[in-house]
Amino acid sequence: MGADRKRAARRHGPGRAAAFAACGAVLLAGCASMPDSGDLRGVESTPRQEAQVRVFAVPPHEDASYSEIVTGFLEALTSDDPDYEIARKYLTPQASAKWHPLRSTTVLADGPGAQPDRLSREETDSLSYTLTGTRVATVDAEQSYAPADGDYRESMHLARDKKTRQWRIDVPPRGVVMGRSDFQRNYLSVDRYYFATGTGAGTAPHTAAVADPVYVRRNVDPVTEAVRSLLRGPTRWLDPVVRSSFPTGTALRASESLTPDDQNKLTVPLNGKAARVGVDKCREMAAQLLFTLQNLTPTMDEVELRAGDRQLCHLTAEDAEDIAVRGSVKRADYLYFLNDKHRLVRLAAATDDTEPTPVPGALGEDVQLGSAAVSRDEDMAAGVGLDGKNLYVGALVSGGPLGEPELTSAGPSAGKRLSAPSWDAQGDLWVADRDPGKPRLLLLKKGVDDPVEVKTPPGLEGRIESVRVAADGVRVALVVKDGEKSSLLIGRIERGDDGGAGDGSGVSVHELRSATPELEEVTAMSWAGDSRLVVVGREKDGVQTMRYVQVDGSTPEGPAPAALSGVKEITASEDARLPLVGYSEDGIVRLSSGAQWQKIVTDGTAPVYPG
Repeated sequence: MGADRKRAARRHGPGRAAAFAACGAVLLAGCASMPDSGDLRGVESTPRQEAQVRVFAVPPHEDASYSEIVTGFLEALTSDDPDYEIARKYLTPQASAKWHPLRSTTVLADGPGAQPDRLSREETDSLSYTLTGTRVATVDAEQSYAPADGDYRESMHLARDKKTRQWRIDVPPRGVVMGRSDFQRNYLSVDRYYFATGTGAGTAPHTAAVADPVYVRRNVDPVTEAVRSLLRGPTRWLDPVVRSSFPTGTALRASESLTPDDQNKLTVPLNGKAARVGVDKCREMAAQLLFTLQNLTPTMDEVELRAGDRQLCHLTAEDAEDIAVRGSVKRADYLYFLNDKHRLVRLAAATDDTEPTPVPGALGEDVQLGSAAVSRDEDMAAGVGLDGKNLYVGALVSGGPLGEPELTSAGPSAGKRLSAPSWDAQGDLWVADRDPGKPRLLLLKKGVDDPVEVKTPPGLEGRIESVRVAADGVRVALVVKDGEKSSLLIGRIERGDDGGAGDGSGVSVHELRSATPELEEVTAMSWAGDSRLVVVGREKDGVQTMRYVQVDGSTPEGPAPAALSGVKEITASEDARLPLVGYSEDGIVRLSSGAQWQKIVTDGTAPVYPG
């Protein structure tokens, strides 16, 4: 694109060259390049730049050709213009009034191609273009990201004003369209936080904080936009299972930008809708703000909420942790895995120890296991026998007896029986029975009640191979196998009426969505943050890879885990301070931040953190 700009500058003479040179010197990328004539073969997507690079568009010059108008408009969509004012200069006034860029963003593999409709060239003052590309994702009016695929084709029409003889777009594309690298440069994922509702709210006295990721524009006041987005409420997908403490209609009172002061405190002025909230409710509102903004402004450690001239409350980051629990800050005491005798053992999680000790109780002494899970409070454990047939549950206390199996599968072989279990935040136990004759997702209240079947969405294709419940208790990750393909799907857990039985029969999973649409085979996965997972899988005709993914199917910023060959199982803590742990051809290995993979033991399998 830099070469294109230089060629355009030479054609337009010294004044035009100066404009492009100044733009390039200050901003490095993103100024519009405008050929004088000819067909458009596509708008190249700007290579991804560092986050601090600002990109501004340029308005159309006098007597710009139709191709310059199209190119300039599409490049203006990738700029840091807060209200798309420059992009609107390429539109007719009527078209600008009807165009709503914030309603949708279409992300393409590359920048959109733009071809004129040659049949309309006989009309000298009217011209149609077709925008084309390959869809990657969409971002809707809620700022929610969703993977997409298939061809993108959309019409755009230009007209030349009969008096001024200036070309302008009178039928623009819907919303914003750009290439993937421009999207990565322009947009930033932010976890907004709400509170889990009902019986999914966690154990008293704390409530679970649930991350709801959205995308905001990186260089267009992201702190203020993140606050506005939080106040608007959760996305439709998450709304049935969370609540916000902000009263309906609460909004920022003023239009000024929100910035923490030199004491790392952010003052948030709210409108009158929040003026009458009590102190406890206000502190919950402040906790939502702190949780949401800490990944944007890590040094911010206090929030003050105001309505009019009155302070409603203030809250520090330390006090916010007393209001709600986030999985990403709740550190596990131990890492657990199976030793060479298939017994459950553990290591202190935050150390470099390599000498495990048996867990107290029968699961560390009396039964051979193929997989295991430990409750989030680390008081209980569950294990599936080596043959995958029986599920055992026991307390992690010395001398605890091994009771009868809580569940037995009738599947024909170990791989077609019980999956590895998973504990949720309420102390309930989840497991998938992979019996081809009767595949089911099951839940055992407190790990010991009779198993009940969890309702899954109608039409779910394939068999659930593995299950992991998020620390917030309202989302579940499932690996579902359909034929030769296995996919990672994220579902919403709803806990409805069980008729007073209290047996968990009202639990259901809704609206499964793919977190890894590009992977053909997912072989292992684990939650690795409030809205992030680590996944081992393979693309079509590709080799095994390990990567981080967001629950919405996007790719989080930062490097992927260091390569590890022959990965069979993987586990991570929602707390990023703890190392990633895998079971590979080298045994049990761990990866601490900034380090290389380190072997823990040669003979061991099935590593898990609590959960």
